[in-house]
Amino acid sequence: MQLSFTKMQGAGNDFVVIDATRQPFELGPAQLRRLGDRRFGVGCDQVLVVEASTEPGIDFRYRIFNGADGAEVEHCGNGARCFVRFVRDKGLTEKDVVRVRTVNAVLTLALAADGRVRVDMGPPVFEAARVPYVPPALPGDEPLLNDVAVLSMGNPHAVLRVVDVDTAPVETLGPRIQALPAFPQGVNVGFVQVLDRGHARIRVYERGAGETLACGTGTCAAVVAGIRAGWFDAAVEVQARGGLLRIEWDGQGSVFMTGPAETVFDGVIQL
Repeated sequence: MQLSFTKMQGAGNDFVVIDATRQPFELGPAQLRRLGDRRFGVGCDQVLVVEASTEPGIDFRYRIFNGADGAEVEHCGNGARCFVRFVRDKGLTEKDVVRVRTVNAVLTLALAADGRVRVDMGPPVFEAARVPYVPPALPGDEPLLNDVAVLSMGNPHAVLRVVDVDTAPVETLGPRIQALPAFPQGVNVGFVQVLDRGHARIRVYERGAGETLACGTGTCAAVVAGIRAGWFDAAVEVQARGGLLRIEWDGQGSVFMTGPAETVFDGVIQL
């Protein structure tokens, strides 16, 4: 089959975006992995699928698949920003603010005049069963979790504060934490360096993808954890390796993320 796609990126987190509003989405895991392969396919962190909505008040359905393993996942904040730019640029909507349905949430995405996108990421979740997270039976039973904050931003996150993200053991500690039985559906592992009350740096080892240049939900999770711990004020500029994200949270309700979303190129691939 011949497939048209758009390559996009948000703060270095890159995506293959597919318009499935006019035809059914029928790609299997092997085809999704082929798209995500950086040598034999297009190359991306995630494949984003735009589907029509039949729900009142919902503009589109937003689906996310890992480029590395083809698995469908719950949320991707950087992808959400690219999603709204895609549907505007491709003429699928004339709205600057759209509401989309993901696997487990409804998101509000707003395109700003300066080209950046502000996303209502929804409220953070701290209840262990909803993350999901199975805490150790006794404190200290799992030393790797001693200094980890656990929460969900629509997908599970474990956040660690480090002195310097450049020297943090992201590639070794990230997969070790992901493999713990405490996380039955896996986890994204964030390493955050606090610069001051309004600025931070971050690296994230993502579930099913490894380290990426940016992770929107991971950045939100890190700021939320930092605000709860007293490290940050209510608005934080966070520098990921791929770009700058602004995260806002007043301690209750939704987390808001603002950042870039850019089209790289359009193409066609034979699958």
